[in-house]
Amino acid sequence: MNLNSIHNVYFIGIGGIGMSALARYFKFVNKNVAGYDKTASPLTAELATLGIDIHYDDNPDLVKSYEYDPTDTLIVYTPAVPNDHNEYQYFLNAGFEIKKRSEVLGIITNDTFCIAVAGTHGKTTTSSILAHLLKETKTPFTAFLGGISEDFNSNFFFSGVDHSVVEADEFDRSFLRLTPNVACITSMDADHLDIYGSSEALKESFRDFVSLIKPNGKLFVRNGLPLKGVTYGIEDDSDYCIRNIKVEHGTYIFDLNTPEKTLSGVKFNKPGRHNLLNGLVAFAMAVETGSPMHRLAEALETFKGVQRRFSYKIKEDEFVYIDDYAHHPTEINAVYDAISEMHPDKKVLAVFQPHLFSRTKDFIDEFATSLSKFDAILLLDIYPAREKPMAGVTSEWLLEKIENPHKKVIKKENLLQEIKLQNPDVLVTMGAGDIGLEVEKIKKEFEYAS
Repeated sequence: MNLNSIHNVYFIGIGGIGMSALARYFKFVNKNVAGYDKTASPLTAELATLGIDIHYDDNPDLVKSYEYDPTDTLIVYTPAVPNDHNEYQYFLNAGFEIKKRSEVLGIITNDTFCIAVAGTHGKTTTSSILAHLLKETKTPFTAFLGGISEDFNSNFFFSGVDHSVVEADEFDRSFLRLTPNVACITSMDADHLDIYGSSEALKESFRDFVSLIKPNGKLFVRNGLPLKGVTYGIEDDSDYCIRNIKVEHGTYIFDLNTPEKTLSGVKFNKPGRHNLLNGLVAFAMAVETGSPMHRLAEALETFKGVQRRFSYKIKEDEFVYIDDYAHHPTEINAVYDAISEMHPDKKVLAVFQPHLFSRTKDFIDEFATSLSKFDAILLLDIYPAREKPMAGVTSEWLLEKIENPHKKVIKKENLLQEIKLQNPDVLVTMGAGDIGLEVEKIKKEFEYAS
């Protein structure tokens, strides 16, 4: 498909984080952009300010009013859209070019020096760090991010087309549409078993992704994963390795060993060893663009972060509020470890909204173990996203398995009241559902009280 011949781009599910980044791109390159989404959100509101027309009623008559020509119009849809969606069916039957988001991303990035970040955890933070490093070293690139970078205040950044930074999403095997020059794999923990059926099938898909790296390309893998590539790790024998870590005033200071040299006194401000690893592999991939190592190391210190990735909303001596996107047991463990390292001996209240009935069912025991570590736990109802309810799979079931006397299932409307009753030293909200819409309400309620 020749994107130069496309004048109109219509998105079914335009409010998704990945879809909205693509919408921004096409608007930036002067295409006519419009779309549908199920519900209004801060993301759709921002797209509207760019002049993108969005409606929230699945109605083909609204689409017909655009008077699109199938010969110069591209329809982009997200896998979350069901096949019986009215607008999807209209475009399908009317002979329009219809492509998944991942296909379009592959087409856009194919002629660039593509740097792809894969893994069941850490994709958004790693790709956002990488984009920040390239910006600071004045490398021309386009970035499509799976979260809102606090450095760009956006999930999209454009300074040229020489390089591209993308998240290689394993969901729905989307990453098999990419042909990167450089890629990394941060983790291969079991997830999306509703798609893959087994952990081994998921791992096989990652191996398929590796086979798509272009000739003379390079793969970076976290040390210990069952793949061959340039390794990275902490205090081990990796090719890229962080050693001699100190924590001073919430900042990591360490030595960064590369295959060529050792950089001393490198600083990084995002809490958690998992974030140190994300920063390390972002640095290693950025080296492949030819950027000077010393400048990349300096840029690591100034990375601000990503919204909902261990984001400090309040950070006072008396009260700390952290918000995180964690929705998998491994991610919850990483959040717990980071809080324990940065805020030892503090009473920590965790508020968690499980995401998907299938994920809750598949990892019920692991979720219970991870959540039991916190001093107190509040559970919200399961956020269904694209799924229908499953018999017996509820937050109450998860609550029963949590081995901690200080636990409770609550309704979202009672959240502020329950937090006040708990009176924690550290509050952390976690989940990939609409719990993110509660964050500013919580911050507003507690920032002056603290």
